[in-house]
Amino acid sequence: MDALMRKERIDRGLKVRTEGIYAISDIREILYLMGPRILLIAGLFALPFVFELAPYWKKVINIMCAYAVLALSFDFLANYVGLVCLGGAFFTGVGGYFAAIFNTTLGMPIWLSMPLATIAGAVFCTFCLLPCLPLRGVYFAIVTLMYPLLFTRIIEALDILGGTNGMTGIDAFPNAYVENYTIIAIALIFLFGMRRFVNQDVGLVLRGVKDNDQAVRASGISVTRMRIIAVFIASLIGCSAGAYIAHLYMWAGISLFALDFSIIPIAAVVIGGGGTLVGAMIGAFILVPLSEVLRAFGTFRIVIYCIILTGFIVFKSEGIMVYLQRKYHQFERWVKV
Repeated sequence: MDALMRKERIDRGLKVRTEGIYAISDIREILYLMGPRILLIAGLFALPFVFELAPYWKKVINIMCAYAVLALSFDFLANYVGLVCLGGAFFTGVGGYFAAIFNTTLGMPIWLSMPLATIAGAVFCTFCLLPCLPLRGVYFAIVTLMYPLLFTRIIEALDILGGTNGMTGIDAFPNAYVENYTIIAIALIFLFGMRRFVNQDVGLVLRGVKDNDQAVRASGISVTRMRIIAVFIASLIGCSAGAYIAHLYMWAGISLFALDFSIIPIAAVVIGGGGTLVGAMIGAFILVPLSEVLRAFGTFRIVIYCIILTGFIVFKSEGIMVYLQRKYHQFERWVKV
């Protein structure tokens, strides 16, 4: 029997058959490809029921998914376009303030204020970042880090948009389940939407801008226009998280520009695996609950947090998702010779 069988990696024949088509004949191969995606979707939608008797952790789920959306924004801009943005909090703050203005000042309902705040915030952020687009590398990163600090000081100095007290009276979500599933749906839509987008023609051009912008320019494509598109998309993703957070807390203030909204998404991408998109979400799913668990240690939690982060970076610098993908595609089965 052994002479008639041999081991074969599951993905080898599967890759050949699905490289340019979208049809698979074997149900086992369908499950092999769709299994991780189904597990992710089902797991996220099951989380609110798992923590049904723990309202505090249901709130943590919301923040965890919001950070996952911000991590998607950073991962796309850094690893697919080559623009390292250290000012993710800028997107959060702008989206949150726009949601507050649309909801409290203009009287728009929550389901209208959130999408409009997302679009308006993305346009505003893109316009503000236009002067930075010619910059590359550390120069772009440093300048984007200044934007949240700049807008915080402007709001404080001019005492606008509620000043240091912020804007209150923002409408809340109808119930806890709507609160949970809204941000879960946003995270999944952006995840699968961006996975499809980066493999389309525009996405491939954006990768070319990262790898060799001179070659892209020589081919007659405007590098500046492509970067504007990329910044708008990243801003759109980040502002959606900010608009959600404003309605979650029923308040929009300068803490939306806090450094946490810039640093934690970056750490999530490093831990989860840059350039995978889903790795950014996995990193956020690890870091946010971890930081909540470590609150019991008081100020010492910062030390533990740093040790864990250092361990991930030193021993799994490629990221958790890259490692898991490699192991998943190394599964073997017995096949006939």
